[in-house]
This record gives sequence, C-alpha cells and structure tokens, in this order.
Amino acid sequence: MDKQWLILLQWCDSNLPTGAFSHSFGLETYMQEGKVTDKHSFKKWLEVYIREQLIYSDGLAFRLVSEALQAGEPEKVWEIDRILFAQLLPKEVREASQRMGERMLKLSNELYQSPLLTDYQQRVRARLSFGHPAIVFALLARHFEISPSQALLSYLFSCTTSLIQNGVRGIPLGQTDGQQLIHELQEELIQAVDRIGQLEPDDLGIASPGLECSQMIHERLHVRLFMS
Repeated sequence: MDKQWLILLQWCDSNLPTGAFSHSFGLETYMQEGKVTDKHSFKKWLEVYIREQLIYSDGLAFRLVSEALQAGEPEKVWEIDRILFAQLLPKEVREASQRMGERMLKLSNELYQSPLLTDYQQRVRARLSFGHPAIVFALLARHFEISPSQALLSYLFSCTTSLIQNGVRGIPLGQTDGQQLIHELQEELIQAVDRIGQLEPDDLGIASPGLECSQMIHERLHVRLFMS
C-alpha cells in the first residue's frame, strides 16, 4: 500500500507536467465579470464546479472506466472517451482536456509498462480515441491495483487543487487562502465521491449551463491569463 500511496501522491503533485496550470475552465470569465473576487466567492464557484460539472464529467467517467476494466470490457473505455470528447461543448475546455490527457499518457508510458496505457496512447495517435486525464488516471489506478474510490478521491483532489492554485494567481489570493480552501473543500470532495457512486451512466456529461457559457465566453476575452 505504501507504493500505491506514493504513486497517487506523484500523480496529484502540482509539479506533474500536465499543463493544468494553464487552464481555469471558465473561472477567468467569472473573475473578469467581477463575480469571483475573493476567497468567499471563489469557494462558492469551486463548490458549484465540483457539484455541477466535475462529478458528472471527469468523476462519473472515472467510475465507469473503472467498472469497465473490472468487467474486462476495454471497448467500453474507448466509448467513454468518445462520449467525454463529444459532450464537452466549449472548444477551449475540449482541447484542454485532450492536451492534458495526451501529456499524461505520454508521461505514464515513459514511466511504466502498462498494456492498457500503451493501447490508449496508440489509439490516440491513430485518432481512434481523443485522450482524457480522468481515463488515464483510472487506467493507472487499475495498473497499480489501487482502490477505485481512493484513486477517484485523489483525482478530484488533484483537479480541485490545480484550480485553487490558478485562482490564487489570477484573483489574486494569498497562499494561506489557497491552503484554507483546500482544507475547507475536503469534505466536499468526499461527498462528491459518494454522489458519483449513485449516478446512472446516462448522467455522464450533465453540466451547468452557466459554467458552459462562461467557458465559451472565455474564448473571446480580450485579455487572458489562462488558455481556458
């Protein structure tokens, strides 16, 4: 278990070169509109993002991929990859997820010998699949026999801390504010894992219209710190 925890810690490290530091996933639009201006408003935004987008996209996809792998049905993994790509309507978010997924795939295949990860990378290179970080993380968890629930919580934590770091830079906030937010949102993430376990497969891709609109508006902002 010690090695499994170290694997999770490595893949949740902010130094992991996935490019997450370049993406706000619509947060920057709310910042420029004066709706996210301090720690309190940022926390509210994060809660909405987790509850109304993250659990229905990355979170549910992670669970479904884990279940498909346990059932020995890899074709379902590739189907989930296609659904994830298609349901991401904002162009910048779609491209961001694809780039981050490709980077994670490249790195994981340079570090480990995993047939599943190799197959996924080959499919992406052949344009048969698109690549998504949630799927890569789920494949890693399967390869190292890490509990799906622990791996899912770690993945959600990684997504959230990356956004918090970007908010600290962009709003801006103090570093202590960022650490307080990470602490205060821990229970939110635990509850998110429980909610993901109760969702139906058809729930994959549900998203708040407000979040999606902000992600589309971001494409046309005149001044931007982030790519999405």
